[in-house]
Amino acid sequence: MPLYHQMGKIPHKRHTVFQNDKGDFYYEQLFGTVGFDGMYTNMYHVHRPTQVKEIRGSYSVAPEIARENNIQSYRLRGFQVPAEDDYLKSRKIVLTNSDCHIVLAGPKKSTTDYFYKNTDSDELIFIHKGTGTLRTQLGNLTFQYGDYLIVPRGMIYQMQFDDENNRLFIVESHRPIYTPKRYRNWFGQLLEHSPFCERDIRRPEALETHDEKGEFLVKVKKKDEIFDMIYATHPFDVVGYDGYNYPYAFSIHDFEPITGRIHQPPPVHQTFETDAFVVCSFVPRLYDYHPQSIPAPYNHSNIDSDEVLYYVDGDFMSRNDVEAGHISLHPAGIPHGPHPGAMERSIGKTETQELAVMVDTFKPLMVTAEAMKIADEQYFQSWL
Repeated sequence: MPLYHQMGKIPHKRHTVFQNDKGDFYYEQLFGTVGFDGMYTNMYHVHRPTQVKEIRGSYSVAPEIARENNIQSYRLRGFQVPAEDDYLKSRKIVLTNSDCHIVLAGPKKSTTDYFYKNTDSDELIFIHKGTGTLRTQLGNLTFQYGDYLIVPRGMIYQMQFDDENNRLFIVESHRPIYTPKRYRNWFGQLLEHSPFCERDIRRPEALETHDEKGEFLVKVKKKDEIFDMIYATHPFDVVGYDGYNYPYAFSIHDFEPITGRIHQPPPVHQTFETDAFVVCSFVPRLYDYHPQSIPAPYNHSNIDSDEVLYYVDGDFMSRNDVEAGHISLHPAGIPHGPHPGAMERSIGKTETQELAVMVDTFKPLMVTAEAMKIADEQYFQSWL
């Protein structure tokens, strides 16, 4: 998100001497993306951030592929993914390609015994159930039902949950996640007709600064492998920072829908983008107001992308027998549309209360073994 943010203490100029009251040096770190050409933040540490005592080993978290070349539509019953105590173990990759992993998680416990850093991907974490605090190097963000948390790759963080009833929908993106460029002017400011604005973006607060030496376990993800690394100082030792590259939160409930006289295409619901996929938010809204409009979406062919729809809440007008926590996968190459009777039922309706998150990828998604455990394999016949 191109929005400048500053917290804590920083020197007047970058790359200059910065000391505390006792004359001890603070250590600068450039936290950047896309080489030196993307968004970045300059952070200042109590201790040198490069001190690693030990690498204790690693283990693979690469997904097991069940359907590599898939043309079948599936429904996945997301809440059937078992809840697990550990945050990382609870994360189950259900769909994947070379650009992203789509993940379901039901973590029960906070990450108090370790810190986590994903060097492979930006993470989009959608909070379906649960409340808590995302604790990071660059400050904390409280979260609740309906929040998107955007965590840049390389950010060290912990998830602190208020109780054990948590459900997360996560997209790990190998490309940077941005707000859609068509919503921004040439300065980066969100335009007047954007469905959200800078006021809706929650930036980090309550910067934690720990001046501690010892042994701190940081689980680092690289190329689908988790490495157990022992840092010599507490990862949250930042006294201040400024820049554009930091975690932030946006609530789906703050997305203002764009409506029209006739049915609007999915891009009006777009919330985030990469150069490999888009993320859309379907929120409660008034239906189309042409006197003969059909509110249900028209049949359409996914020629260029796979469509993933994660159902959050409300009445899913275009689908039969779909519940909260379900995922539908409609792969490229075949047309899809409303279920039998859905189009007819929609005529004359004035509003919808549906809430859903959609991910459209431009490369085909592979279906994993974890997905097949919760899959309805007859779903593709539900249009008969």
